[in-house]
Amino acid sequence: MAKRPDGLPSTARKIAVGGFDEDVVLRIAASLDQGSEHPLAQAIVAATRARGLALAKPEHFESASGIGVTGTVEGRRVAVGNTAMMAREGIDAKALAAEAERLRARGASVVYVAQDRSLAGLVAVSDPIKESSREALAKLRTAGIRVVMATGDGVTTARTVARELGIDEVHGEVKPQDKLALVEQLKQKGHVVAMAGDGINDAPALARADVGIAMGTGTDVAINSAHVTLVKGDLRGIARARKLSVATVRNMRENLAFAFVYNAIGIPIAAGALYPFTGKLLSPMIAALAMSLSSVSVIANALRLRRAS
Repeated sequence: MAKRPDGLPSTARKIAVGGFDEDVVLRIAASLDQGSEHPLAQAIVAATRARGLALAKPEHFESASGIGVTGTVEGRRVAVGNTAMMAREGIDAKALAAEAERLRARGASVVYVAQDRSLAGLVAVSDPIKESSREALAKLRTAGIRVVMATGDGVTTARTVARELGIDEVHGEVKPQDKLALVEQLKQKGHVVAMAGDGINDAPALARADVGIAMGTGTDVAINSAHVTLVKGDLRGIARARKLSVATVRNMRENLAFAFVYNAIGIPIAAGALYPFTGKLLSPMIAALAMSLSSVSVIANALRLRRAS
């Protein structure tokens, strides 16, 4: 399958049926997808433009969360999406079901394309797995983090990708409300949940999670819904953020301990606790110096966090 050097999704294969041409299938899909922010839609648009095909302006664009998009292209109704979208539109996709399943088994995401409620073909999009993602997940598992994959892609595609990444728990063909329900279910069981996503469909789950993590390369809706944004979209940032947060909490506790010990010793002395034994009181200059040294020790300890990332 084709892979773009930047690691972004790229079109892998186009198949036409019912008298349609492959370029026509790609063109009508891309024309409609111009109104979508989804990474797969952007990959289809980019591939179409790379082939020099002219795109038409879509009308009556409508996005059905988690299943696809519909609209009008050059006066014809067009639907682009998964099996659920085809079923909603009353379109029989059985003619390409076997081929779609073969492509999913290779890790591709498959979208069907229909025109005037007739199946026109499909477009398979390859989303290459970055080596950095494997490294990030390995670090999280080593840290004892339970990793769960939930995606709107087909079950076969999801399982293929999960197998390559070593993820045991995977949920495919999930809608936005399903992702939200999964997060809520995990929280109800007492888990602290971190949710990572980059699309509009991830926004509800990102907002509901204890920690929502958006990819900086994702949609604005996802970024605005999350608590943390990984500017470069590198999953290793999750492992680094967790390491830094653990070090920060530990550092805060150390600083509180320093302050407690200092005050437990310093306040009684400043109040004259040693006077009955030594006949001396604490000099204000010495007290001011001790207070300054206390602040310096706390700041110096906090500066060690620079080495935590």
